[in-house]
Amino acid sequence: MKTRKNRWLIALAGVGIHISIGSVYAWSVFTTPLQTELGWSLSNVSFTFSLAILFLGLSAAFMGHFVEAKGPRVSGLVSTVFFASGMALAGLAVQIESLMLLYFGYGVLGGIGLGIGYITPVSTLVKWFPDRRGMATGLAIMGFGFAAMLASPAMEWLIVNVSIAGTFYILAVIYFVVMIASSLYLERPPEGYKPEGVNLDEKVTARKDAVQLTANEAIKTRRFYFLWLMLFLNVTCGIAILAVASPMAQEIVGLSAGAAALMVGIMGVFNGGGRLVWASISDYIGRPNLYSMFFIIQIALFLLLPSVSHALLFQVMLFVIISCYGGGFSAIPAYIGDIFGTKQLGAIHGYILTAWAAAGLVGPFISSTVYEATQSYTLTLYIFGALFIAALIISIMIRSDIKKIETAAKIKAENKESEKLIKPGAEVQ
Repeated sequence: MKTRKNRWLIALAGVGIHISIGSVYAWSVFTTPLQTELGWSLSNVSFTFSLAILFLGLSAAFMGHFVEAKGPRVSGLVSTVFFASGMALAGLAVQIESLMLLYFGYGVLGGIGLGIGYITPVSTLVKWFPDRRGMATGLAIMGFGFAAMLASPAMEWLIVNVSIAGTFYILAVIYFVVMIASSLYLERPPEGYKPEGVNLDEKVTARKDAVQLTANEAIKTRRFYFLWLMLFLNVTCGIAILAVASPMAQEIVGLSAGAAALMVGIMGVFNGGGRLVWASISDYIGRPNLYSMFFIIQIALFLLLPSVSHALLFQVMLFVIISCYGGGFSAIPAYIGDIFGTKQLGAIHGYILTAWAAAGLVGPFISSTVYEATQSYTLTLYIFGALFIAALIISIMIRSDIKKIETAAKIKAENKESEKLIKPGAEVQ
């Protein structure tokens, strides 16, 4: 008999992949060294990161079906090859001073590895943890959020003591080993898997899935677009705040440059921690309630931020906002499982993540454009507050669709139960 793997080690393997690819958030560490050593402009260097995030979204959308068809082990290995080779090519690009090769290596190949690697463990963990979907996916995606905290100091040390190219080569080898080991342990749970001692019918957040839709069926439903819009609006506002947090804090509450930099570092902790904490909370209060809570909290905070004059209070409010930003990412896979089932969760998740790619362009564009026009962040914050009002309305509208699913599933279950009570050959009165 085949030995069943430990689902907690499966979760650890998922963290291994995410903590590797999540190093993309530490890209800014390379910005100044690349400008100084090679004379590339800030916009040229920054475009590498934008390209990687763009291909993350595109590959997640287009490779979701591949992940479901080939399974997590093969998908993880493919992600490893793309991401590690992208890092290695980035090193070569620095050696030969080729900006185009840097774009192709880190931006395109690395970005494809990011997209496949992002959805692979998530779709797997949802199936291993039907009783704790939020916690499991939050654990893996927390790794993505925390990765920059671990990678940044290591990258800085390597750049100073080795070289920029050498840093890329060393990281390529390290991430290759970690991701290979993690991918080889990943696998789908057995058909009909249920954790020992767990009754999936007892808890609302652990019940059997009411529906099992394919990705192509899911995108034909209204609730898919509701979910896409909720993620898009949450990420648009959150990523815009991440982009301008330091100068905004200096302008509104007068933080020094050093204090603002420290604040940004602490925001990284809340970004990563929020992914686990909020997703775990969703297992108890349900995903619809969690997202409505996200939007209510952020409506209040965004509308209050411009009038706050106390530096500590301002920072605490930003920390809460960024925790909601991170939590929005980690709870979305569990939400997908709740309303579409886990049959092709990886593919559906990939489609939903196009909202991330779009938000990455829209959020910073809004904040920079409005600031240039007004020379103030006040209007930007009010605009985001209004966007969260729209998001709250959507989070309420999606509940009617969920209720219909649950009602239909209940009727179906009752009909099946009635059929069981009628013995073969018996006459119905």
